[in-house]
Amino acid sequence: MTALRRWVLLALVLVVCPSVYGQQLTVAAASSLRPTLDYLVDAYETQNPGHQVEVIYGSSGRLMAQIINGAPFDVFMSADMEYPQALFDEGMATSAPVVYGLGRIVLWSAHLNAADMTLTDLADHRIRRIAIAQPSVAPYGQRGQEAMTAAGVWDAVQPRLVFAENIAQVAQMSQSGAADIGVIALSLAIQPGLVERGYHLIDATLHQPLAQGFVITRRAADSTVAKCFSEFLLSDIARDIFQSNGFDVPGKPTADQ
Repeated sequence: MTALRRWVLLALVLVVCPSVYGQQLTVAAASSLRPTLDYLVDAYETQNPGHQVEVIYGSSGRLMAQIINGAPFDVFMSADMEYPQALFDEGMATSAPVVYGLGRIVLWSAHLNAADMTLTDLADHRIRRIAIAQPSVAPYGQRGQEAMTAAGVWDAVQPRLVFAENIAQVAQMSQSGAADIGVIALSLAIQPGLVERGYHLIDATLHQPLAQGFVITRRAADSTVAKCFSEFLLSDIARDIFQSNGFDVPGKPTADQ
């Protein structure tokens, strides 16, 4: 049993819902939430025996499109507020999106010392391939583009950019050597296997806030499990798990502090 699981089991503040055995919940979640959401699901299912949560990861834009086209998702956890808001505006969600955390972006590399780098170093042509999530479908890619633009290097790096569909794929490309360096989520950079290499935390003032929100989809409007899981995401236990995995949480110290 991991230290995180022991901590959850010993926590005094629980969010326990009525037992609804055999009920399954399907969550569509941004790739930046892996493995954070795995920890959250573990904690939730420990507190609520009989509630089963399945998670499908992907880019927020692709997941939203799947929901619009009828994909059987009950809760949508996006890497921004725009996509869940769009679902609500189209009548595809039961309420306006609720913020669960704010994401942060970092520079990470498997062979460069990213901890001693800044965005301006990306202009160095010795860095041949720079991985970033596709800005058109991935909010972390959008924020990466904004930060590089604000740092004055976007035009210089464009010929050397390699795009991934989601932020998890950016991390994979950076690990494998398909890219020399990547702009990835802090929530990924602090996980075992990556944190040992270090990273450079990108100044949050260089891009729009990465507020991340969730909605219950219209399909799950009457789902007790969806309601319980959504309440859990706002609990003290969930907030602590989000924070310990690289998300800024309102009312708690930020990654800069």
